[in-house]
Amino acid sequence: MAYSTVSAGLAAGLLTYAASRGADAADLRLKVGLVDMDLTDPDTRVPFKHYLALMHQAQKETGDLALALHWGEDVDMADLSIVGLIMNAAPTMGAAFQQLQHYGRLAMEINDPAGSPHFELTQQDGRPYMVYQAAPAQNVPELVENAFARLTCGPRQFLDAPHILSVHFTHAAPSYRDEYARIFQCPVHFETKWNALELHPEVAAWPVAQSPTYMSNLLAERADQLLAKLSTQKSTRGQVEQALLPLLHLGNPGADQIAAQLGMSRQTLFRRLKEENTAYRDVLEELRHTMAMSHLKSQKLSVGDIAYLLGFSDVAAFSRAFKRWTGQGPRAFRQNHEVV
Repeated sequence: MAYSTVSAGLAAGLLTYAASRGADAADLRLKVGLVDMDLTDPDTRVPFKHYLALMHQAQKETGDLALALHWGEDVDMADLSIVGLIMNAAPTMGAAFQQLQHYGRLAMEINDPAGSPHFELTQQDGRPYMVYQAAPAQNVPELVENAFARLTCGPRQFLDAPHILSVHFTHAAPSYRDEYARIFQCPVHFETKWNALELHPEVAAWPVAQSPTYMSNLLAERADQLLAKLSTQKSTRGQVEQALLPLLHLGNPGADQIAAQLGMSRQTLFRRLKEENTAYRDVLEELRHTMAMSHLKSQKLSVGDIAYLLGFSDVAAFSRAFKRWTGQGPRAFRQNHEVV
């Protein structure tokens, strides 16, 4: 997940909240490598790895293992990011969800072949759910519980009835399980197949409109500008991964083909990857490694199908490569990551 970022507004908001809970903000910035970064502009970017380190260090400094959950409960997204402002300006909850899906990358942009964490609306047994979709490496409990707490507690300020009917997490119940029950005020399930919020069946039509339409239009215009800027700043590695993903099954997609697809020469591609401290062969190898683990954890494809999709000549070749990457075979890895 090289060159993954979050908005500086999120990092600054977490620092401020941790300080309110007893941590030393200056010390926190120093310990996690944020001391030289400008956090005054909420729309600038901060490396994702520093943000995640900040989350974990803040838990230690405050002595609050449920810090991410409490931060989501206490601080509205509109205080941290333009994404929250746009959602609050939407006419209905359904429109707010659409804004979250469209602009969510402004809060957190993960440079991963599977894309950034995002939310999808789906139905199961006739009931609507909002599902947190993320690659296995992004499925960090603190990120999920923070997002779910914010999506639950924020709308309570203006809704007349509960909009979340049940909450589902893939991770195991933590030691602070009682805090989940207090905050979500509905059934909470752990070690499930997905991270999801069950929604009230009529919630999409419920009004929001916390800002005038004029303000909503201005916010959307600004957010579109930020999205365009974010796309132009995406790393060469990320562009190569996106180009390679549909071609992995071909075996070894050549650098010339990828360079041409990205509108640059082979030499330019190699130079830009070198500037990012990587090489084309390494990107291809690490992409296969990442996608292999993702497919195995999903439990949806056979080992043979995964070997084919990743461009290996046979299962034996895939098994050798996977053992080189992880120290164990693909079937053993899958058994160790079965979801109850």
